[in-house]
Amino acid sequence: MKKILDSGDRTEFPSGAVRDMQEGKGRCDLLPMDVVAGIFGETKQGVCKRIFQFQDTGDINYLEIALDTFAEVRGQSMQTILLDVAKHFEEGAKKYGENNWRKGIPVRCYIDSAIRHYLKWLRGDVDEPHDRAFGWNILCAIWTCKNMPELNDYKKEGAQSAEYGVRSSERDSSQCSE
Repeated sequence: MKKILDSGDRTEFPSGAVRDMQEGKGRCDLLPMDVVAGIFGETKQGVCKRIFQFQDTGDINYLEIALDTFAEVRGQSMQTILLDVAKHFEEGAKKYGENNWRKGIPVRCYIDSAIRHYLKWLRGDVDEPHDRAFGWNILCAIWTCKNMPELNDYKKEGAQSAEYGVRSSERDSSQCSE
């Protein structure tokens, strides 16, 4: 079984949460997901289209639909997806400590990582469990939006974040990690 990759570099967020950090991964959260969805032939449905809709509105229902769509594309039940993702939570707890992710990581970091893992899964990369990592990032993004809405970078345009004090479109994702 493939494990979570570890570069050895860590990013610590103001909340105390930490994630693996590695420069040069790209900024998948900046990809125009509506265009990407079109490239993949997604019109109204599809994982990329749903992530774009979340980025456009901040509505977590689109992330839930993206996860459902991913289960369909993967040909597995949501129960199987969640059991696989539970393994990712287990490995993350060993690497960072239990519930490190609940301390608070900006949603943009989860979206960046989710898109990257989804694209790697589509490409067939087998260096780590990209399907599990995609599900983990989507679940954590949903949880964060519900429980720490101030970390939702995808509020309607012009919304101000109390913690960051900048518009969502001006935020820097350089501290995000995988």
